[in-house]
Amino acid sequence: LLKLQKLARSQEAVDSMVKSPEREDIRKMQGLTFQGSTSCGEDHQASMQQVHQSIECCHVPLAQAQALVTSELEKFQDRLAQCIMLCNDKAKDSIDAGSKELQVKQQLDGCVTKCVDGYMHLIPTTTEKMKEAVLCIGK
Repeated sequence: LLKLQKLARSQEAVDSMVKSPEREDIRKMQGLTFQGSTSCGEDHQASMQQVHQSIECCHVPLAQAQALVTSELEKFQDRLAQCIMLCNDKAKDSIDAGSKELQVKQQLDGCVTKCVDGYMHLIPTTTEKMKEAVLCIGK
């Protein structure tokens, strides 16, 4: 139960890590993207190909920002998953070595808790890193 609560808390923290740049920066970029796309379509002197290229150019920063956030989130989740997999491997090794199930369960819970706690501390810096990168893309 403790392990599930820790994992739920970590998922909430990861969700907030993504929501912060999404709400504060990416939504602004979405608005600018669509405003820019509208302006491209209002250029009556441009050919269809020029309008299409203009619209694509407007969408590039937004796509880059979204890809960056997705990539950072995937890296964070992969690292946490690797840590938890290592805990599972250690628990399996302990069982194979003859340790008692309750002892192994406690060892596993402690290991997972350390993983989650360790990665929870990285969330603020990861969030700031994402926000800074998104802002650089948006300029």
